[in-house]
Amino acid sequence: MIDIDVLLSYNGFVKEFDKDQMIVEQGEEPKYYYQIIQGKVKMNNYNEEGKEFIQGMFGEGESFGEPPLFMEIGYPANAITLVNSKIVLIKKEDFFLLLEQEKTSCFGVFKALSSRLYYKSIMAPDISSNDSYKRILTLLHYLKNQSAVEEGREFLVELTRQQIADLTGLRVETVIRTIKEIECRKQLRIERGKLYI
Repeated sequence: MIDIDVLLSYNGFVKEFDKDQMIVEQGEEPKYYYQIIQGKVKMNNYNEEGKEFIQGMFGEGESFGEPPLFMEIGYPANAITLVNSKIVLIKKEDFFLLLEQEKTSCFGVFKALSSRLYYKSIMAPDISSNDSYKRILTLLHYLKNQSAVEEGREFLVELTRQQIADLTGLRVETVIRTIKEIECRKQLRIERGKLYI
């Protein structure tokens, strides 16, 4: 994403967050650009029945929550740490100045936003489908393709069954049953509870 030294040179600062700490709340006005140095963050919201839906999960080197900065609207989801995390924050005004003056960084942000838009577009047809098999397989293949794993090598899926359910809009029981079906079809491997695709 953006080099940490570049962020710091534009008045960025590092902040530490505890596990399960709220970073931004749905509806809150965006004031900062966030980039993870260490840790993991999920963006989530809840439907009318109170079921969690994970909009995205972000790890080391990734940023989150940029679209509201550009659109000047409130955050559509919460951002919460999944583990203790170190995050670089930079004020919106300083971030915009950085993008104007640092072409490489600007294209890095465009690339990250494009990747997320692509993910949403490939997941949208499957989320609206009742086919849990297809929903889960599409998610797992997307995660593998986004990783740096070499062609033909196995990819460790670092998500719990609950997180897969929250990312696909399925019940956890459905995810467990469907993953077993995918394993039976030899499209993934389960070892000690871990998924490899």
